[in-house]
Amino acid sequence: MKIEKKIQQWSFDAILDGSKNFELRLADWECQPGDILVLLEIDEKREYTGRVLEKEVGYVLRTKEVEFFTPEEIEKHGFQIISLR
Repeated sequence: MKIEKKIQQWSFDAILDGSKNFELRLADWECQPGDILVLLEIDEKREYTGRVLEKEVGYVLRTKEVEFFTPEEIEKHGFQIISLR
C-alpha cells in the first residue's frame, strides 16, 4: 500500500542524502513492512515544494507495544530513536 505523508525540508534532505534512515511519526495511522511511504516535502509555511521521495517500510516499532519501561521511566527520560548503519 502507498501512504502519503508530509515531511519538513530538513528531514527530507537528510533522508535524501542517506544520513537519516528512520522516520519518527505519531502512531495515528497504520503501516506495515512492505508498504511504500510517499514523503511530500513541505517548506516552513507548510506548503508543498514539489519534491517527493518514496521509501519502502522495513520495520515498524510501535512504542505502545514496548513493555519493558515503566511510565515513570518514560516520563523522566523519554525515548531515543537510534539509527544503525
